[in-house]
Amino acid sequence: MRERLFSYGTLQLTSVQIESFGRELQGRADTLVGYVVGEIEIVDEAVLAVSGERFHPILQYSGNDSDQVDGMVFEISTAELAQADHYEVDAYARIWSEHFVSGIGAWLYVDARETIGLFPSPLP
Repeated sequence: MRERLFSYGTLQLTSVQIESFGRELQGRADTLVGYVVGEIEIVDEAVLAVSGERFHPILQYSGNDSDQVDGMVFEISTAELAQADHYEVDAYARIWSEHFVSGIGAWLYVDARETIGLFPSPLP
């Protein structure tokens, strides 16, 4: 099964793609609407080793149509989507969005703090 994943940061780096997926990803440019890019400090040594960058971008929802983030939408497998989840630290949460200029939908990683309360808690 094929999935679409929007990347606006380090997953666009060929070195990160090779390390995370064992291949260079294919995709196309697109723009996400209603978000801005913030920044977080990465302390996970494994992620630091792969990306080589201490500060990573992180999406934050604004709801303002004039706020737009350029990036790439990659076609990946379901297994590769799980690998992307493994790469991203706990500060990120993966959500589905259909707010792209192209009109498509894709998975994307946002600031996990903004997803608190959006989804019901699992029953004990």
